[in-house]
Amino acid sequence: MRLTFLFLFHLIFGHLHTTAQEDHKTNPSDIYHTLQKLNFLGSALYVAAHPDDENTRLISYLSNHDKARTAYLSMTRGDGGQNLIGPELRELLGVLRTQELLAARRVDGGQQFFTRANDFGYSKHPDETLRIWNKKEVLRDVVQLIRQFKPDVIINRFDHRSPGSTHGHHTASAMLSMEAFDLVGDATAYPEQLDRTDTWKPERLFFNTSWWFYGSEQKFAAADKSKMLSFDIGTYYPTLGMSNNEIASLASSQHLCQGFGRRLRRGSQKEYVELLKGSLPEDKTDLFDGIDTSWSRLANGKAIGDLLYPVEESFNFKDPSVHLPQLLEAYSLLSDIDDDHWKTIKLQELQNIIVAISGLYLEASATDGHSYPGGTVTVNVEAINRSDYPIALQSVSIGDSIVTKGPNPLANNVKINLETNFRVPKTTGYTSPYWLNETGSLGMYTVQDRQLIGKPETPRKFYATFDLDFNGKTIKIVKPVVYRFARPDKGELTQPFEIVPVATVGFEDKVMIFADGRSKTIPIIVQAHKDNAKGTVRLTHSNGWQSDAKSKPFQIEKKGDKQIVTFQLTPPSDENEDYLVPILEIAGAQISKELVEIAYDHVPKQSVLLPAQAKIVRLNIQKIGKRIGYIVGAGDAVPKSLEQIGYDVQVIAPEDIVAGSLDGFDAIVTGIRAYNVVPELRFKQRFLLEYVNKGGNLIVQYNTAGRWNKQFENIAPYPLTLSRDRVTDELSEVRILDKKHPMLQFPNTIAETDFDGWVQERGLYFPNEWDSAFTPLFSMKDSGETAKNGSLLVAPYGKGNYIYTGLSFFRELPAGVPGAYKLFANMLSLGKTNVSKPKNVKG
Repeated sequence: MRLTFLFLFHLIFGHLHTTAQEDHKTNPSDIYHTLQKLNFLGSALYVAAHPDDENTRLISYLSNHDKARTAYLSMTRGDGGQNLIGPELRELLGVLRTQELLAARRVDGGQQFFTRANDFGYSKHPDETLRIWNKKEVLRDVVQLIRQFKPDVIINRFDHRSPGSTHGHHTASAMLSMEAFDLVGDATAYPEQLDRTDTWKPERLFFNTSWWFYGSEQKFAAADKSKMLSFDIGTYYPTLGMSNNEIASLASSQHLCQGFGRRLRRGSQKEYVELLKGSLPEDKTDLFDGIDTSWSRLANGKAIGDLLYPVEESFNFKDPSVHLPQLLEAYSLLSDIDDDHWKTIKLQELQNIIVAISGLYLEASATDGHSYPGGTVTVNVEAINRSDYPIALQSVSIGDSIVTKGPNPLANNVKINLETNFRVPKTTGYTSPYWLNETGSLGMYTVQDRQLIGKPETPRKFYATFDLDFNGKTIKIVKPVVYRFARPDKGELTQPFEIVPVATVGFEDKVMIFADGRSKTIPIIVQAHKDNAKGTVRLTHSNGWQSDAKSKPFQIEKKGDKQIVTFQLTPPSDENEDYLVPILEIAGAQISKELVEIAYDHVPKQSVLLPAQAKIVRLNIQKIGKRIGYIVGAGDAVPKSLEQIGYDVQVIAPEDIVAGSLDGFDAIVTGIRAYNVVPELRFKQRFLLEYVNKGGNLIVQYNTAGRWNKQFENIAPYPLTLSRDRVTDELSEVRILDKKHPMLQFPNTIAETDFDGWVQERGLYFPNEWDSAFTPLFSMKDSGETAKNGSLLVAPYGKGNYIYTGLSFFRELPAGVPGAYKLFANMLSLGKTNVSKPKNVKG
């Protein structure tokens, strides 16, 4: 039943947001729903800070109930968050979360925009946020996007009047929206934008409030609601076969890397918005009340409405193609409208309906997923008309290349197949997320091309243009070139067609730790993206490091194959940090790009080109013990990081934890949020504590307080209460509370300087109450706050030690922070001596 339900849902909503990754199908209900949207000329913009901040219930309601053109403006791409489903962090996580937002919008019917702001991590105050973001530039982006989108209504997710009460990014997004509301109509504000767009005057600005912002349902019930609108966002859509909240739940569930997968919600539910600026509607259930959203909004638009409203009123669900004459006539009239904004939008919507009603299938599919500048790829073109309406294919072109000239009549259900060898111009740029092409700052991405700002992803490099004659009326239909293929375990799939270098280069490990002065073999992975790729690899580094050769040759016969070229790298004698950069030299060209592919079933495959480099760190580090057991939580790179300094790390499946199974390990580590996301641990905690009691070290990394379950009250051997305390300033002062504690003396001496060079934050979700058996080791705080002493707590238990830490080792170790490695090695070594004792290793 669920599979049928989801199939019907995607069948209904598929074509509304055609992407290069999906073959969207249509049915009469889908077409009718889109026709209703065509006949509504109003726009709404929802504004917040991050992916998953958006209220999908309200976005879906505006799009599917009001039929408004609706968009979500997220200030950031969520780069500073965490990832429950894979290893991507920072900029790669931003790419993944961008695609999850686009997946959500394909479900709820909205569009998606971004500013250049970078999610640098949790911020406690909007003043800090706006300073790091560069307020002037982010505000410039917000003004530009509002001017381009031209919303009648803007809705803020967060309250601009409560700085310091929530994430600084949240409040800052509302503050920027408030300021931009007035600036978008001011021709003296960012005047350089007016070469590409016009000033605009939104009618209303709202705050999407709820009882949560008032502290309780009782306080909200008693609040003044004279400036509030409310409506039932649980409404049911008979033609779609589902309710608004069901659609919203499906949309929200696209945020899988944030753990937002959820059950569908049904039933009546009130939503509230509070007017902040503009006119208060008389009808307090209609955001667009008093705004002309009919075709009469446009000069000479009434004649278009006279054609299209009757089509909606008398829509033929059995044979929608009977409406083609009226739709084509409306297309002609719309083409002559002077309003470029609405003309562009409504011509595309009308074109989509015409294509859907006529059953037109048009595609240009490359025989490979990527090519390179100067390369050649075969492109298969398919065109089929599945109606009796007279349609002829006049021509097909890809870029400047003509595939065919017609006319080629498209008889009902008779397919035309064409094939062309398309040469990619040598001047073509690579396909990669545009905001990652240049080095940015802590708070901002660098984007030189202002026409790209706001776009959710890089526009495709190549499109096929189909010139079609509909019984005397010519329409150009543009489709991106895609790569369509099949897998035995998945069936037919579609991916973007990408442009990449002739070869790319990278390292398996992005951080390499040299725990002593011995040399290491450094494998460099070269991947060919053309046949017979050959050249040399040159390895660059500072003078303190020595490699066995300046360059080495490579030759790869087949496109897609890889070759590993190895160098022997010897570190300096003293502690040192540097970067290795491999440079490919091929036919006189130099390439230093790594290709990273992000592939999950719920989003299109992403190809990301990043600078090829690896951090190398020479550490004078000591450690005791060898074999570490790791229980994976929400996903992190800590196990690989520990292997870098010589530990043998074994991932332990929770179901394999039984009495005595942990005895052979020198220490056990639980991954971040393990107790939040691994339900089996509720049954295994007694075995973990038994391991500690018998002499082992158990290190528990942070878990979120908001998702703390009562069944994990025994997470520690003594009372321990988690909080939302965190220290977000990675440069904040750290004081050692007990300098003589064994964990800070052996086998490495830990000092305050070992917290130098930390990235993004100190830590998060620190305990704020603990039993006297625990010893806190560090004190730290953000500016203007009280000291937080719960970042790392140690308690003896039986013959062993229990350690709870909210320090963000999951960020620091993969970033190669020396002090983080030394401190973690001390945690693993606590209570041990230099004398290795034989162990009865089990399982």
